[in-house]
Amino acid sequence: MAAEAEVLDELHRLRARVPQLTGALAASVDGLVLAQDTPGVEPEGLAALTAAALGVALRVADATGRGDFRELLVRGEHGYVATYAAGPSAVLTLLAGDRANVGRLHLEGRRSGTRIGELVEAAAEAQPARPAPKALTPRTRTARTPRPLPGPTGESR
Repeated sequence: MAAEAEVLDELHRLRARVPQLTGALAASVDGLVLAQDTPGVEPEGLAALTAAALGVALRVADATGRGDFRELLVRGEHGYVATYAAGPSAVLTLLAGDRANVGRLHLEGRRSGTRIGELVEAAAEAQPARPAPKALTPRTRTARTPRPLPGPTGESR
């Protein structure tokens, strides 16, 4: 992806702005890592779990009439996992310690999610369009010439 370096740069800037962040990951909505800064956490596994959590969050928001997905916050004994929409095809997942200022986490996470979404969409638009597949030539049947049938002794008639 052409925007990987820019997305990674945004993740680094985000971690500098929010010192309580222990990790940041940008992923596609289907669970592929776009860029990551997650020391001590396996990024592919986190991206896959983010995609699964996103699927549940989308269904909950839809079933309750709350509109399009914006963010998901999980609070654990040792801190927070926050996931933010990053355009239509990506998400931003942040890991924060238990003393993180959740208001600041949301403020900065939303801003970075918007920025990452813009970077991902710009990269997608900049990629050259794939050529359309060649149309298949219709197949026509050719007339077969009848083969002579073998006679009762195995000879052709």
